[in-house]
Amino acid sequence: MPVFSRELGIDLGTMNTVIAEGNQILLEEPTVVAIVMEEQKIVEWGRAAKDMVGRVPESIEVVQPLQHGVIAEYEVTERMLQYLIKRLTGSMLFFRPRVMITVPYGVTSVESRAVHEAGLGSGSREVYLIRQPLAAALGVDLPIGTPLIGQPTAEQIKIQIGAAISLENPLSLEIQGQDRVTGLPRPITLATDDIVEALEEPLAELVQLVKRVLEKTPPELISDIIDRGVALCGGGALLRGVEKYLTKSLGIPAYLVDHPTTCTAQGAARALGMREALRRSLIRV
Repeated sequence: MPVFSRELGIDLGTMNTVIAEGNQILLEEPTVVAIVMEEQKIVEWGRAAKDMVGRVPESIEVVQPLQHGVIAEYEVTERMLQYLIKRLTGSMLFFRPRVMITVPYGVTSVESRAVHEAGLGSGSREVYLIRQPLAAALGVDLPIGTPLIGQPTAEQIKIQIGAAISLENPLSLEIQGQDRVTGLPRPITLATDDIVEALEEPLAELVQLVKRVLEKTPPELISDIIDRGVALCGGGALLRGVEKYLTKSLGIPAYLVDHPTTCTAQGAARALGMREALRRSLIRV
């Protein structure tokens, strides 16, 4: 693809950042940067920066610039985007890219403006914002033209043995933790059912949130949702058994899409070619 026509979809997430161009994933890394704070200079990013936690001098800080899907460290986010876009497109500033950046559903106008300004500050010539559910729907080819709606040890445990429901063949994992009585480190073995129990409350909150959305959905759209099911996207969709849990809790089929961790970025990239048709759905800043 010619350099002057670079169009990038950026899924700027709390845990991971994914950048796509067309159907190609250009980058998928943790949203973490190691930065010299006094100079605001990025020295590492992504997995390399994440591996530096607890092993850097005082002059360098390892930062997770997004919290709960919104920008917590504005300047760091802007510099991170500058770093990534320059890395992907080179230093030819005359041919600056056009980008579509995803934001969570329910984000405020102030938070949207911060993302938009960070995108412009990164050197992009045009910046558009799209809600993550819509981008995810585009990324998995859902027919949006017709009615349809859409850190470290804990994360490792969730990924390796976590589940939403009990498994026929439970998994286990030994981890090192601190004994609250003695204060000394000691190993402990966790099983899948321990994680199922720990996730009961947040999953129940998720179900209630989805139910509130469905209650506000017009009846003619509900029939489409029942027919097509609920598409599960994002890293949380990889939780074992979550589609069965949601199907049972909601009474509506839920299914895991192909490439759930990257479909949102791909949808954002696809949205750039449809921006005129989507103009009413894009976020105004």
